[in-house]
Amino acid sequence: QVQLVESGGGLVQAGDSLRLSCAASGGTFNRECMGWFRRAPGKENEFVAAICWPPGDTYYSDSVKGRFTISGDNAKNTVFLQMNMLRPEDTAVYSCGASTSFGIVPWSARQIDYWGHGTQVTVSS
Repeated sequence: QVQLVESGGGLVQAGDSLRLSCAASGGTFNRECMGWFRRAPGKENEFVAAICWPPGDTYYSDSVKGRFTISGDNAKNTVFLQMNMLRPEDTAVYSCGASTSFGIVPWSARQIDYWGHGTQVTVSS
């Protein structure tokens, strides 16, 4: 049974930083890409960032580009999201996802095959 477990969320002030982690375990599957999505109250699930192997190319939404950095280990078991210069509009539940589709960047949540349960990030002004 594949499991993705997120950690690192919390309550911070605007301008602060947080680092989210996503650990994959169980089962064997080709994690071609792993990504982060977020859902704010009353809004749809939004793409944040993804990393795809090989060779570890990264992709970001325009709203986080330059502030967030996604990274992952070579074994693809753990993915991180470093979030800097956080803003109140970054407040959301952040979920980690894994895609098994080769050569396709998971810009949409529909392209994710496995999901974690999510971690809350709250940024106060």
